[in-house]
Amino acid sequence: MAYLKKIPAKNKQGYKWLCVMEGPPHPVTGDRRQISRRADTKNEAQALAQKAVDDLLSGIDKKKAKRTSFRSAGEEWLSDYSKSGVKNSSIRARSKALLVLYKYIDQQSIETVTFTQYQKILYKMFDDGYSEAYIRNIHIVSGMLFKWSIKNKLRADDPTREVKLPKKVLTVEEIERRNLEEKYLERNELNDFMSQVRERGLEGDEEAFKLLIYSGLRPGELCALMWPDFNASEKTLRITKTLYTPDRAGGRVEITPPKTEGSIRTISLDDVIVEMLKDLKIRQAERHKRYKKMNSDFVETNFIFTRPNGRSIDQKVLLNRMDRLIKRTSISKKATPHIFRHTHISMLTEAGVDLRTIMKRVGHDDEATTIKIYTHVTMRMKRNADENISIHFEEILNSEE
Repeated sequence: MAYLKKIPAKNKQGYKWLCVMEGPPHPVTGDRRQISRRADTKNEAQALAQKAVDDLLSGIDKKKAKRTSFRSAGEEWLSDYSKSGVKNSSIRARSKALLVLYKYIDQQSIETVTFTQYQKILYKMFDDGYSEAYIRNIHIVSGMLFKWSIKNKLRADDPTREVKLPKKVLTVEEIERRNLEEKYLERNELNDFMSQVRERGLEGDEEAFKLLIYSGLRPGELCALMWPDFNASEKTLRITKTLYTPDRAGGRVEITPPKTEGSIRTISLDDVIVEMLKDLKIRQAERHKRYKKMNSDFVETNFIFTRPNGRSIDQKVLLNRMDRLIKRTSISKKATPHIFRHTHISMLTEAGVDLRTIMKRVGHDDEATTIKIYTHVTMRMKRNADENISIHFEEILNSEE
């Protein structure tokens, strides 16, 4: 129950409204606490008193919250974040995002930042030339900071929730670029998918998808691989054939040469992939041995990726296994196993491998897409580098003597 009365004041109307409300008992002494607030109108005074009571009930430390600026909260959060076992690269990225935020919110109290203010800040960043992707990263950091503030009793709510991230009207060129980005997985999407593979994948899934990602093989080339194609001592894999399924319903498969001579190639393998395949071969032999004891339909083959009865898996099996796993991720792209070939191209580009070497590694019959992905990723790397350089030097260049 609120107690309201007029009290004398040196304002135009000559009085203010005082509202007194019953607050929660003192947490240590248990003593009664009454909360009073004054304002020009009855409703304003009651609203201020109610907010003060709500803050006490939620455990908000009002004195500390008022003294804590957005910048000091950001610095304290970053200090906690850096001790949570994250990589140095992640700490640097979060630190850079905070430096941008400090341009828009600096010494303002952390508790007074509102949803409307934060929404306008995102729009202002967009108007100032920051990319959608970079604003999205900054928004993620803001959310982490405000969640930390709530846990530390500096405010009761998160003003970053349900804001709309700014988006520009796309040009034809940008639409084409976005369509190109649908052809491969970004690193975070790849990590999302592989975590599901490790957690819920069937026998052979992890090896198959890791090899697709690492090698850039076409799905048919992967299914046609045989153990003689793998040279553990030389750390190479020879690609000379593809698996063709002329009768999907009947399950009949054929091993055929690749479409072009450029698709015949030998690729080098990383030590991790070599050991992975050696381990798979041992497990496969044990699995086939158990199957033969229990069943009479086993077929002796040399395929690396097989069904329990020894026959090779085909592209449909690979697709079904991928669909089963990708549904559990946040990936919205229409992805088939062929997407790992394009992902491999993008990752080689990010690693600084030249276009000629990439095309030789993946085969030459897909030149147009390879060149498009290579060019797109290269240009994106340049844009990101320019943006990072600008942010890195911004404080120095804009500092006053």
